[in-house]
Amino acid sequence: MKKNGQKALDRLSRIEGQVRGVAGMVKADRYCMDILAQTAAIRSAILAVDKLILEHHAEQCVETAIKSGDPVEQREKFNELIQLLQKASR
Repeated sequence: MKKNGQKALDRLSRIEGQVRGVAGMVKADRYCMDILAQTAAIRSAILAVDKLILEHHAEQCVETAIKSGDPVEQREKFNELIQLLQKASR
């Protein structure tokens, strides 16, 4: 996951900071709407990480299975992709 992996790690580091910030907001008893705005931003950032990982899976794992010509491997990677998409859409 070289290129996307570094992007995902960078985003996860920012998310980690955001989560610590929200925890501080809760401890400081900040206004609920401000906290909810930050948790919405965190959810959005996590979805962006999901997208990077899904792209990598499609570009690397699924593409390799397609090129292999092995119908069992192709079906396995296709099913994995479907499962990932289902989990990401919940």
